[in-house]
Amino acid sequence: MDGGSGLNIMYAETLDIMGIDKARIRPTRAPFHGIMLGKQAIPIGQINLPITFGNPSNYRTETLPFEVVGFPLVYHTILGQPCYAKFMAVPNYTYLKLKTSSPRGVIIVDTSFQRGYECEVKSYELASATLASEELTAIRKDVVEGAPDTKRVARSFEPTENVMEVLVNPNNSNDKTVRIDTALSPK
Repeated sequence: MDGGSGLNIMYAETLDIMGIDKARIRPTRAPFHGIMLGKQAIPIGQINLPITFGNPSNYRTETLPFEVVGFPLVYHTILGQPCYAKFMAVPNYTYLKLKTSSPRGVIIVDTSFQRGYECEVKSYELASATLASEELTAIRKDVVEGAPDTKRVARSFEPTENVMEVLVNPNNSNDKTVRIDTALSPK
């Protein structure tokens, strides 16, 4: 349950587990945010699936649109605002319950705190590993870009670009100068 999400999200691996033909996925390239902090996700496509809450004596089925994503499975699906609106469901995050009405009364969908905790830990581990991998890639790129030119022979204290010469003592013009980086702060 993600009441802050404007999408219902289904993992491609979940479709495989359910035996649903991927040919049913309609292509879409509209990116979305929020699955991984600060990162953009581009779905594989979109699919409409019938979703049923309840049990054989009291159930309700609605067809919902899902954005299908191809990254590693943490949950089977994430139900967002489109699900809540269609089912007119009320989530309670404190008790991990979702309530909706049906012709035969109220349907309550729930889970255990242990299962919720396990999903949260797995999600955190996946996010940490992804961010660490991206940071490592960025560090490697910075190291390569910032590496000294091995073909150039540099002498000690050789000036680089953005250097200006300033007289050591402006009152005495004995031609003693110092080279200062023009990008330095006034401090």
